[in-house]
Amino acid sequence: MKSILFGNENFFLIAGPCVVENEDVTFKTAEELTDICSGLGIPLLFKASYRKANRSSIHSFSGIGDEKALRILDDVKRKFSVPIVTDIHADEEAQLAAQVADVLQIPAFLCRQTSLLAAAARTGKFVNVKKGQFMSPEAMLHAVEKVRDAGNENVMVTERGTTFGYTDLVVDFRGVNVMKGFGCPVVLDCTHSLQQPNQPSGVTGGRPDLIETIAKAGVAVGFDGLFMETHPEPAKALSDGANMLPLSEMRGLLEKLLRIRRAVL
Repeated sequence: MKSILFGNENFFLIAGPCVVENEDVTFKTAEELTDICSGLGIPLLFKASYRKANRSSIHSFSGIGDEKALRILDDVKRKFSVPIVTDIHADEEAQLAAQVADVLQIPAFLCRQTSLLAAAARTGKFVNVKKGQFMSPEAMLHAVEKVRDAGNENVMVTERGTTFGYTDLVVDFRGVNVMKGFGCPVVLDCTHSLQQPNQPSGVTGGRPDLIETIAKAGVAVGFDGLFMETHPEPAKALSDGANMLPLSEMRGLLEKLLRIRRAVL
């Protein structure tokens, strides 16, 4: 894992569908991503949540069952030799998810939960803490220190936008230098940063037309990694389809981003 996250000429990519919907979508996405990234020399971490706990509506899709979803992620890991990233939402989930995942991701709304951060840290896995929409970059140092104080130096931070009014987010690119000062990899979430939460319908909206813009800016200012949720058919995705990148557009976007990366090195 450390060879993926540190010292690469290219940025690394965390990508996949928002949640494990079924075996077909998960495997199709993983196969396409591994093929693209291996050809372009971009280190890939495959991301899919085995369960979604933070839902706008009680009717929103939350998963196919923990055991089944984790088995699918384990099959992806073995078949494609790719590290797995998945969310956890409660202390008791850490050990369960760590049986499969290489990176335990702390959702943005939970980034201040001390016991959750400590539980993730004690697994020895990498811990990716997503910056709360309500948090300053400087304040995220405390989250990083909670992981380290639990005995785990394997931590990274992901920028995913800051609340701007009730139904929008903005990315403050000044934060990358602040968070790089923590001595850990810093990632830009190019899709959740474009969410439009708290919609009256109970379904989060988004601006996927701006994914390329955000991603280009992120590479230019020096983020170590990019996070992008993607799906073969975002309109049919069971979670976060409104801000996903269509899988068919991933290769072309990554090729553009690599040219920017080489220009700013």
